[in-house]
Amino acid sequence: MLDDILDELYYCDESDTDGIISLKHANLSMLCDFYELTMGSGYFENGLKDKICYFDLFYRNPPDNGGFVIACGLESVVDYILNLRFDDDDISYLRGKRLFSEEFLDYLRDFHFTGDIWAVPEGTVVFPNVPILTVKAPAIEAQLIETYLLLAINHQSLIATKTSRIVRAAGGRAVSEFGARRAHGVSAAVLGARAAYIAGASGSSCTLSDQLFGVPASGTMAHSWVQLFPSELDAFRCYCKTFPDGVTLLVDTYNVLKSGVPNAIRAFDEVLKPCGKRPFAIRLDSGDIAYLSKKARKMLDDAGYTDCRIIASNSLDEYLIKDMLMQGARVDLFGVGERLITSKSSAVLDGVYKLVAVEENGRAVPRIKLSENVQKITNPHFKRVYRLYDNKSGKAVADYLCLREERVDSSKPLEIFDPSFTWKRQTLTDYTAKEMLLPVFIGGRLVTSLPELEDIRKHCQRELSTMWDSVLRFENPHEHYVDLSKRLWDIKQELLLRHSEGGL
Repeated sequence: MLDDILDELYYCDESDTDGIISLKHANLSMLCDFYELTMGSGYFENGLKDKICYFDLFYRNPPDNGGFVIACGLESVVDYILNLRFDDDDISYLRGKRLFSEEFLDYLRDFHFTGDIWAVPEGTVVFPNVPILTVKAPAIEAQLIETYLLLAINHQSLIATKTSRIVRAAGGRAVSEFGARRAHGVSAAVLGARAAYIAGASGSSCTLSDQLFGVPASGTMAHSWVQLFPSELDAFRCYCKTFPDGVTLLVDTYNVLKSGVPNAIRAFDEVLKPCGKRPFAIRLDSGDIAYLSKKARKMLDDAGYTDCRIIASNSLDEYLIKDMLMQGARVDLFGVGERLITSKSSAVLDGVYKLVAVEENGRAVPRIKLSENVQKITNPHFKRVYRLYDNKSGKAVADYLCLREERVDSSKPLEIFDPSFTWKRQTLTDYTAKEMLLPVFIGGRLVTSLPELEDIRKHCQRELSTMWDSVLRFENPHEHYVDLSKRLWDIKQELLLRHSEGGL
C-alpha cells in the first residue's frame, strides 16, 4: 500500500530528455477533512454551490516566539490545484458513506477549480494576521481546498522559518540540512529539504530532494564505515583512496583527539598528499564540540592543513550554535538534522483559513469571526496587502491592509495607525509601497510562471535584508506593525459592534 502511494507521488518521466524524476501530478482531492465534503454537500443541497466566497490563509503566532515566518509551499499548492479532481474510486468511496446524493456525486465527478487565488511569493517574510494567500471561489471549491492549502503552507513555512533562524545563528557559516531520517514522513523529508534550501541552507543530505528540485545533496560517512574496518586508520585510508576529491572524515567514532584527528592527518599525509589532493573537512558529531573544535583546529594547522574545515553536527539548533560560537568554537560548517526538519522546539505553525467575505449582487460583503480570545478575531473583507518601506534605509516599516478597491499612492503622505492602540500614529512621506498578494490563479487558470528554486532562494535573502535587526532578534523581537486602513478599521469596528452580545 505504501509503495502504491509513493508511486503516485514520484515517477520517472521517460519523455523528459534529462531523465529526471519529478513530482507526479497526483490526485489529492481526497486529502481533505471530511467536514469539507459534508459542508460541500450541504452547500450543494441548499443552493449555495455557486455562492462566491473569500477566504484568507494567515497565521497568528510565529514559531519559537520569533518575529515572522518565511512563506513557503506555494509550488505544492499550484500543483495540487492544477490536478484537483475526483476519480471513479473516490466517487465509489463517497457513495459507500451513504451520506451524499447522486446529484452531488455527479457534481464532484466533473469537479475542477474555477476560482481565483492570490499569494505572496515563496520566500517572502510574512507577519502575524497578514494573508499569505487569499482565495475567491464558489463555496464548495473554496471549502474543499482548505486542508491541503493549510498543510502545504503550514509545514513548509515552518521548516523554512526554523532554517532561517539556524542560518542566521551560524553567522555566515554554511548550514546543511541533515534531517531526512528524523522527518515525519516522506513528503516532510523531501519538501522540508526544499524549504530549508529556500531559507538559506547550503544543501541537504536528502538525495531525492536534489533529484526532484535541485537542492544540492552531499554526504560523507557514518560511524559504521569506521567500525567495519580493522582500524580507524584503515577506514580513513580506504575512504581517501576511494573518494580523493573533497574528503571529509568523521573523527569521533572512538576518541576525537587521541585517535580520530591524528589518524585523519596520517591518512591525509599518506594518501592525499602524494597525489596532490587536499582534504575538505573533518566532522565532529559528539562531545564538547566547542572545546574539541579548538583543539582539532590547532592539530590540523600544525600539520599543515589550515584549509581543512571542521564540520559540526549532533542535535544542533540556533541556540546551541550561537552558544558554541560565543565559546570560540572553530567550526566552519554545521549539519543540522532533527531540530531543523521537525522544528522540534516549536513544531506547529498555527496557520488558519477563514471566511472574510461573501459576494452579494456582485459585491464583496465582509464577514468577521468573533471570539472571547481577542487574538482570534479576524480582519474582515476582500483585501489588498502592502508592505511599506522607508526609502532612506530600504527597511520595511509596516504592513498595510486595506480594502481591495483602495490603492496606496506612495507619492502622497500616508497616515498609519496601530489597530489596537489607535492613538499611535505616524505619517509616512518618503516611502515605497509594494503590493504583497500577487495573482496566481484567475478563473481557475494559472496566470503566473513559477520561479526557479535559486530565484526563490535569492528572493528570501532579499526579503531578510529589508528587515530591521530588531525584527530579526531571536529573543523579544521588535513587533513589525500591521496596520489597517481607516476604511477597513471602520468596517471591522462596525461588525464588532453589530455582532457583539448586547451591542457592547
